[in-house]
Amino acid sequence: MTSATISTTTTTVETRHVLSDDERQIEQAVLAEIHALFSNPTGNQRETYDTLITKTPIADAVTLEAIDRDGVSGWWVRPAGAPADRAILFVHGGAYVLGSAKAYRGLASQVAVRAGVAAFVADYPLAPEHVFPAAPEAAAAVRRWLGSQGVSQVALVGDSAGGGLALSVLGDAATTSPSIASVAVFSPWLDLAMTGASFGSPDIHDPIFQPEMLAGPAAVYLAGADPKDGRASPLYAVPEALPPLLIQVGGDEILLDDSLRYAQAAGEKGGEVRLDIFEGLHHVFQGATRDLPPARRALDAVAAFLSRHWA
Repeated sequence: MTSATISTTTTTVETRHVLSDDERQIEQAVLAEIHALFSNPTGNQRETYDTLITKTPIADAVTLEAIDRDGVSGWWVRPAGAPADRAILFVHGGAYVLGSAKAYRGLASQVAVRAGVAAFVADYPLAPEHVFPAAPEAAAAVRRWLGSQGVSQVALVGDSAGGGLALSVLGDAATTSPSIASVAVFSPWLDLAMTGASFGSPDIHDPIFQPEMLAGPAAVYLAGADPKDGRASPLYAVPEALPPLLIQVGGDEILLDDSLRYAQAAGEKGGEVRLDIFEGLHHVFQGATRDLPPARRALDAVAAFLSRHWA
């Protein structure tokens, strides 16, 4: 279900999506499964996180290819008939300390199949072993590597910290190829200083995060660097010219204000911005394609958005 669409600037369209009663019940079951997994982990934190992420099924009719060469590591996820000259660069989340390209093949495949375009799911150096700016430097390098593979256009997609990294790639003014056709991010973490009102609002009831759950990883990742450095927190370095941008975020997330503020700043610079707020859904709910109809609808919208903006 979708409520009225509100135009907040001449270039930003905000849409609020609400759940049906049946969808609310499904959401509660999904949350219960997430909480049960982390309450009774079967491995270390990274293994448990990857177990959660791999619950998103790999779509049918894709081929998978592991890459570890030229300083680039990750996985190609290719739908049948995908063009060779365009690709989705998928940057995974995990608060800069968790996550892997292998675990995210399912979510990337769900986007890739809908869009009919191959996705490259990138690995990047994780903290505490590798601290800022290793991750944004790696993300920018993957874009350049895709260009060397014959990709002339790329769409950037990322979730949570990966959404922040995807938007950090826009700040790499020295790289012009492949061109960035569009960007779609899920619940992006864009302000590691955590100054957004939603971090402390009594009206926000995030079912996944408390502020301290992000403060710890931020400190480990930054290792003393300025949290307002635009490469770490893209909210503080919104480019003057942006490709078309789609942001999807849950209405009860402590990261809600990161999305709201970035969308406003991008719209004020004249970029095409679509901000979709999903009431009653959790952080990166898009991964629950197996159970949640709104997750499938959200990814349908992502694919349609990406498809509209190839040159």
